[in-house]
Amino acid sequence: MGQYYKPISVEKNQFVYSHDYDNGLKLMEHSYIGNNFVGVVEKLISKGGAWHGDKIVWGGDYADPEVDANGEVIKEAYEGKMYDLTLYSKVRDNKINPVETKGKSPRYLVNLDTKEYVDLKNVPPFDDGWQIHPLPLLTCEGNGRGGGDFRGEDPNGLVGKWARNRVVMETVKPKGCKEIVFDLVE
Repeated sequence: MGQYYKPISVEKNQFVYSHDYDNGLKLMEHSYIGNNFVGVVEKLISKGGAWHGDKIVWGGDYADPEVDANGEVIKEAYEGKMYDLTLYSKVRDNKINPVETKGKSPRYLVNLDTKEYVDLKNVPPFDDGWQIHPLPLLTCEGNGRGGGDFRGEDPNGLVGKWARNRVVMETVKPKGCKEIVFDLVE
């Protein structure tokens, strides 16, 4: 079965829905530089955006369930049944529809917690010039559990490395941060 994803602001418990931007729900159906859906999320995490400075997750519906302070799986009642609560299900009623904005996206993807960044200009192309966008893959939870997930080599453990971190887009190279090489191809 295919795993569905949605970008989520952990603080605001909000998500953006890919179908609203004519994109698929599976991770690798929309995770490309220049994709309009990912571009909407770029704008949300850019300076002045509603999610700027928020903890971000590209949450999969097969990701691990949420746990409480004691490490116990949180359960939820939904349509008369009990289920494990995932971040994906937790935000089910909090969809936002930001207006898609045109224009050039910022160049630098920055993790404020780990003091790392990715320069989008350095992402390698593959298959006729396509480039995987680092934002969905670095912040995803649940990859490898369903169809449409990233299946390429990941020798440096980049996939999911930034999940639940404060991730922003910047137009200027960040000072005091280390550049990481995002070299994933499929």
